[in-house]
Amino acid sequence: MTHDLTGRLVVPLDLDGVTDKAGLMDRCARALALPDWFGRNWDALVDSLSDRTVWPEDADGRGLLLVVHGWRAYAEARPAEWATAQEVFAEAAERDPGLTVALAVGGSAEHLPDQAGRSDRD
Repeated sequence: MTHDLTGRLVVPLDLDGVTDKAGLMDRCARALALPDWFGRNWDALVDSLSDRTVWPEDADGRGLLLVVHGWRAYAEARPAEWATAQEVFAEAAERDPGLTVALAVGGSAEHLPDQAGRSDRD
């Protein structure tokens, strides 16, 4: 099965520096401009991610692509919590096929090598 992501609103979720659930919830609330009543717990996160009425306005009718960056430190610091976060992302995407959550595997542009094809390991 493939999904056409063309036209979806892309929202970056930067987890750089996040090492616990509270930090993840705060970043999600900020990135998605979640309402004040967002409960900052796993159930509230899956509900919010799969509820189009709380998505950013520009996602209405287009779908939402949430791109998670800088997640590795959190995954290493709290592997069980990170596993739960991934389950939450997956459940929300299953509830609403208009949502896609992608984990970026690369670093930020600041960490790219100076020359194409060359890295610090060369």
